[in-house]
Amino acid sequence: MIIRAASPGDAAAVGAIYGHHVLNGLGTFEEIPPSDAEMAEESVYIHPDCIGQGLGKKLVSKVIETCEAMGLRQLVAVIGDSGNAGSLGLHRSLGFTEIGVGHGFGFKHGRWVDIVWMQRALGQGEHAPPSGPGLAL
Repeated sequence: MIIRAASPGDAAAVGAIYGHHVLNGLGTFEEIPPSDAEMAEESVYIHPDCIGQGLGKKLVSKVIETCEAMGLRQLVAVIGDSGNAGSLGLHRSLGFTEIGVGHGFGFKHGRWVDIVWMQRALGQGEHAPPSGPGLAL
């Protein structure tokens, strides 16, 4: 498996995967899949044929690695559906902790759906001041 950044040529495939989750899942409150040109989602969604094979963990791990390399200090995951045991478990296994629940934030598939916020420190997190060009201490 090769994990790489998406390119413009991937828009149709990314749109198809996201569209499946729009129509069938609770990870997004959208009800109509966006066109390829409208795709601006910054999330990890897995093709339905590949769910449960560890791909999500590999992708989120790569996101964490990339964000740490950029010098970012915190990641926040917003998970649709407080009953989404798979996504919640995946994020916990990668060091995320729950920081809050928004009850009944969206209405989809005939029911109210919660969202769960989870957080993961990167690098030194809040234990050291920020550094880098243009940052005054």
